[in-house]
Amino acid sequence: MDSILTLISPSLLAISFAIAAVAGLVKGMVGFAMPMILISGLSSFLSPELALAGLILPALVSNAIQALQQGWRAALASMRRFGLFLGVGLAFLLLSSQLVRVLPANVLLGMIGAPVTLFCVMQLAGWKPHLQHGPSRWLEGVTGAIAGFIGGLSGVWGPPVVAYLTAIDTEKREQVRVQGVIYGLGALALTGAHVASGVLNAQTAPFSALLLIPGLAGMWLGMKVHDRIDQAAFRKITLWVLLLAGLNLMRRALMG
Repeated sequence: MDSILTLISPSLLAISFAIAAVAGLVKGMVGFAMPMILISGLSSFLSPELALAGLILPALVSNAIQALQQGWRAALASMRRFGLFLGVGLAFLLLSSQLVRVLPANVLLGMIGAPVTLFCVMQLAGWKPHLQHGPSRWLEGVTGAIAGFIGGLSGVWGPPVVAYLTAIDTEKREQVRVQGVIYGLGALALTGAHVASGVLNAQTAPFSALLLIPGLAGMWLGMKVHDRIDQAAFRKITLWVLLLAGLNLMRRALMG
């Protein structure tokens, strides 16, 4: 604990816990958005590198739980179906993760804030992508590349994944499972990549591990109330919160 307090004050640690709990709650209810909420919230008062390190373990464990909810056979089937997406995304994630320590902080904040803001604006405006002729191999590869590149830099790859799965009319239950598989494998790769990049190290890993406690508690609660609320209304509220967070990141990128 003493080593963690050299990185972050007790008051900021408490705020980090609250953000992780909210991120877990949303994750349990809608199946995504934990990394977006964590990176947007934590980056408001922590360095981009520490914020990124903080989300790694909560993302890894929560997505493993989500991916395996319906058993390992269903998860394996999803891996086979979206193999191209996963393979291309992994390659670009490993490539872009090495840029974290090279890019200036304002550039990194902008690259995190821009896709979050764009995704939220499109969703709130009612944009629902649809592919009339079903899945496309080249589009799957391109989307995987975009998701992996953004994910390696920021730990956030949800927006392009959700957009693609929505566009090919993925069944709701399968979509949640596929998101867990894709995010889980991405989180595993992200963990390894940022051990190599130095972002996740002996100093920052305990902070990430501590965020597991409120993150998983929030996820458990979110899964419990999943069927008791109007999910569409809650998702809209979530998008508004994410939009404000994304705009705040863009403000910091442009104004410092």
